[in-house]
Amino acid sequence: MEGEDEESEDPEAFNNRPIPSRLLVLFAGALMNILLAVVLVWMIFFSLGEPSTYLKTVIEDSPAAQAGLSSGDHILSLDGTKIKKWEDINAFIAEVNKSYEKSDAKVPPVVKIEFETADGTTKTIDAKMIQSEETGAYIIGITPEFRRGGTYFFRSFGEGVLACGRMMKLMYQTIGDLFTGKAGIDQLTGPIGIVTAVGESAKGGFVYVVQLAALISLNLGIVNLLPLPALDGGRIVFLIIRLFTGKRISESLEAKIHLVGILLLFALMIYITVIDVDRFILK
Repeated sequence: MEGEDEESEDPEAFNNRPIPSRLLVLFAGALMNILLAVVLVWMIFFSLGEPSTYLKTVIEDSPAAQAGLSSGDHILSLDGTKIKKWEDINAFIAEVNKSYEKSDAKVPPVVKIEFETADGTTKTIDAKMIQSEETGAYIIGITPEFRRGGTYFFRSFGEGVLACGRMMKLMYQTIGDLFTGKAGIDQLTGPIGIVTAVGESAKGGFVYVVQLAALISLNLGIVNLLPLPALDGGRIVFLIIRLFTGKRISESLEAKIHLVGILLLFALMIYITVIDVDRFILK
């Protein structure tokens, strides 16, 4: 933009606009990156749907299957506890495991399951829980059918916002670890690593590619707001300083500082590229 890195006499140039307007422009780019990430994650959540209380699969030969549960059944209650959503089932299983750990029981816990079959018949069975091979916790041995209800379009947006918030928190923690030395620079990746990641994601399907795109977009938005020279975050810092001190820091001095920042970023990019070549091409 004219007037961003140099003096300009044009009244419409960046350097001659009010500071609030310039701050809005600088925030806009990163904000759009973050918003794009939210929209992409929203698309993923909505396309996948949410876990329902209808069963997709029942582990073959498991006590649940032997007791009569099958795909398409609708879980109504567990040990008398009404089930309204899949999270209720997870909470129930977690509570059973917590209670079982405190007891001296030697046999697997048994749960009373009330369910509705595909033909509308309501049944109640007693099924032993089985141990997960991955975690060792007791489970029923069922998986949910994912559905998209009428209100899920809007609720999935909220899920997307929360998911992006969790990713942002993790990214800021990682950036903090880089500055404190808890994480090494070899954990960063550049264009070569991104291309490699896109290729690997494409093997998993479209959803994985969209997920990676959301992650990259969110990274761009967050990194660009870091208070470092040459980044929008650094420019925002200079504008805030100028807001309180006037023009004690000239545009030309700021431009020189940003130039140094760009050179350092280029040096970092070259270093990371060398690491990526060794990590992804020469390995």
